[in-house]
Amino acid sequence: MKYKFVVSGAAVTDHCAEDAHIRAEQLGKEIVEHNGIVITGATTGLPYWSAKGAKKAGGVSVGISPAASLFSHVKAYHLPIDFFDFIIYTGFNYSGRNLLLTRSADAVIIVCGRIGTLNEFTIAFEDDKPIGILTDTGGMADEIEEIVKKAHRGMGRIVYNSDPKELVKGLIKIIDKDYTALESEGLLPSDFHEKHQE
Repeated sequence: MKYKFVVSGAAVTDHCAEDAHIRAEQLGKEIVEHNGIVITGATTGLPYWSAKGAKKAGGVSVGISPAASLFSHVKAYHLPIDFFDFIIYTGFNYSGRNLLLTRSADAVIIVCGRIGTLNEFTIAFEDDKPIGILTDTGGMADEIEEIVKKAHRGMGRIVYNSDPKELVKGLIKIIDKDYTALESEGLLPSDFHEKHQE
């Protein structure tokens, strides 16, 4: 089995750091090189660059679309179809898609972002999911630490790092602890964690 990472970020990137798209692509590559698959909202911008990085690294990229069909995905939402191994069409618009998207993975990574990215972050935070923040990419990614402090809900299970490789490694440590805990309680096969790392 592979680690499943959602990459959430700005679909429109004019407010992001100049190199945000380069680091988003590197992030997709690092996820693949650490035995992971990339899951995005099947959208443009930084999630798209992550999907591109995953495919260039020979990995798997999954899109979860707000649209109900390929026709709607392309014609009504104007979303891309390249760099995806497959796309799941939810028909739930953006807010419903965001819920399914964040719950589909082991961890959620935030890159730059606007209100939609913040929505995906808050869902993951409420669910106590491991979250990675690719810092110095602009937008919500550079505001989240202060938002979390002001939320008075604890600091969550969040890794902050400006280096895509170190961010992915930090999240894997948290995911592995979760798997080990479930194995020790007999809720997963004893070799689940070992197979996950293959």
